[in-house]
Amino acid sequence: MSIISNRQKIHFIGIGGIGMSALARMFLGEGKQVSGSDRAPSLVTEGLEKLGAKIFYEQEAENIAADVDLIVYTIAIPADNSELLAARAKGIDCLTYPQALGLISAEKYTIAVAGTHGKTTTTAMIAEMMIAASLSPTVVVGSLLKQKNTESSFPGGTNFIAGDSKYLVVEACEYQRSFLNLSPRIAVITNIDNDHLDYYKDFTDIQSAFAEFISKVPDDGFVVCDKKDLRLELVLGQTKATVVDYKNFLERISSSGLTVPGHHNLLNASAALAVGEILQIAEKTSLEALLGFSGVWRRFEPKGEMETGALVYDDYAHHPTEIEAALAGAREFMSNRQMTGKLFAVFQPHLYSRTKILKEDFATKLALADEIIMAPIYAAREPADPTISSEILAEAIARKNRNVRVLRDFAEIAEALRTDTEEGDLIMTIGAGDIYKVGEGLTRNVKIKV
Repeated sequence: MSIISNRQKIHFIGIGGIGMSALARMFLGEGKQVSGSDRAPSLVTEGLEKLGAKIFYEQEAENIAADVDLIVYTIAIPADNSELLAARAKGIDCLTYPQALGLISAEKYTIAVAGTHGKTTTTAMIAEMMIAASLSPTVVVGSLLKQKNTESSFPGGTNFIAGDSKYLVVEACEYQRSFLNLSPRIAVITNIDNDHLDYYKDFTDIQSAFAEFISKVPDDGFVVCDKKDLRLELVLGQTKATVVDYKNFLERISSSGLTVPGHHNLLNASAALAVGEILQIAEKTSLEALLGFSGVWRRFEPKGEMETGALVYDDYAHHPTEIEAALAGAREFMSNRQMTGKLFAVFQPHLYSRTKILKEDFATKLALADEIIMAPIYAAREPADPTISSEILAEAIARKNRNVRVLRDFAEIAEALRTDTEEGDLIMTIGAGDIYKVGEGLTRNVKIKV
């Protein structure tokens, strides 16, 4: 029995985070008292409040009630956070989100989905496939699932499903080696790429983290990956588990076709199908679930149709490789719909460090759009860095595609799109910050025509 099992009053510092809120939902469902704090209200916090959580929107020592018996906190908060310091001064046990998730994982048959790109969608695909097969998994995912015929307190879906079986399906994040807290029986690696270089020293350091993650899979477990990916050679040498190549399943998916566009989603579905075979799910059941998969929140998510006739989609892509995949998927969608207009990329860079390190890669991939509109950098956890900006990135883009501009705020972006778009155009709002709000403002009460 873990430290979590007998705790009844749990406080979350950073409760609005997508993973943190999933655990909060789990504990609320178990009848525990849940409180938490975050910087501002959101769809996620509003959903938690409807379920009974008490949430503070200022992080202060006074928020830690005397009878709180466990703290769960996001690794994004600083060490001098007032709530965390107060909890430790009171002798309350404190766990990071990855530590708490790891304790839950240790008691389950865990299917952990890792990778620089595609892990959220792949996790969601596996979850839908297992639900269709009546395996009743518990699911923790880094987005909102569009659950069919299921009530959710979140308008966009849910990031947590309470199952009643031994199975846990979980998105395994590599940031700060968080996924090393998990105990996977099946580990999926969608791919490995350069990211989180504010933490990792270099690509070899990233590979070492994935190798350590793979080493946690027992000898009778499974690793699902692209065996021919040269970036995985160093990683796969660390496992005695059975290695399953998900590309062997690609033809079964591509010959059937998916609802969600893009080659990257064919690869994600292939990895999910491989997991289905390991779990002995009937292939017909797996394929029906995967072919009916309609995506998750902020992954090529339809936001609506503008009054100009342009369609607006949103995507969480915040790395050059993800942007390339998102734009390729959008081109495929436009071709299938016989849309002859322009593809607009409205990009909000996420983190100064990522933008600076990957500037040229960002420029190359964003230049694939017909028109590029840049919002200011979303700083998230980082202090301002005067050596990088959206203007500097735009200069790099302009050397490849002159149709790029930087606008001051969301209001200016919305006005430009109202003026410059027409029927046949597709707008992609892209980034891990709050750029999705642009599309919501443009398309209110105007739905995409089927």
